[in-house]
Amino acid sequence: MNTFLFVLAAYLIGSVSFAVVVSRFSGLADPRTYGSKNPGATNVLRTGNKKAAAATLLGDCIKGWFAVWLAIRLGPQFGVEESGIAAVSLAVFLGHLFPVFFRFQGGKGVATALGVLLGINPWLGLATLLTWLVIAYAFRYSSFAALMAAAFAPFYYGLLFGIDGQLLAVGVMSALLIYRHRSNIGNLLAGKEGRIGGSKKK
Repeated sequence: MNTFLFVLAAYLIGSVSFAVVVSRFSGLADPRTYGSKNPGATNVLRTGNKKAAAATLLGDCIKGWFAVWLAIRLGPQFGVEESGIAAVSLAVFLGHLFPVFFRFQGGKGVATALGVLLGINPWLGLATLLTWLVIAYAFRYSSFAALMAAAFAPFYYGLLFGIDGQLLAVGVMSALLIYRHRSNIGNLLAGKEGRIGGSKKK
């Protein structure tokens, strides 16, 4: 029962869509109604409000980190085992993708996934972030960098900690993140994806 409560709490934490919340407090339009219609920092940035975009990015990252940190810190005291912590890691990510508070219309999960990885282990999160930065700098495609970082995250986890239940959770999270970027994959293959600092190709 305690494990279930931790998992439920993680899902509810993940369901707080900072793109929507920050936009409302900043007097901006609902990010699900313009641009890519994705409630994430990149879409909020389309309004030109950099502070709102940064707050969205930070909030989505922190909620992923906080849910995992809370489970690792307090879970063992309530009988939550490693498999339960792995379930918490996945639950907060699923909350972001399918938020119960916002009609299950969530974001793609890049910032929240990073927060989860940082919560599991800082080195794991930093290695994945570094992958994103290197790919983004080299190719100038944010989506491609996210896809590559997602692909490498399970590899990094396995290298650092071996094969266990948490690796499965990280693998599922990576697969879902890649799936949520399916439209970006189509644009990349068609040469229509927008570059960082540029405009989307037509």
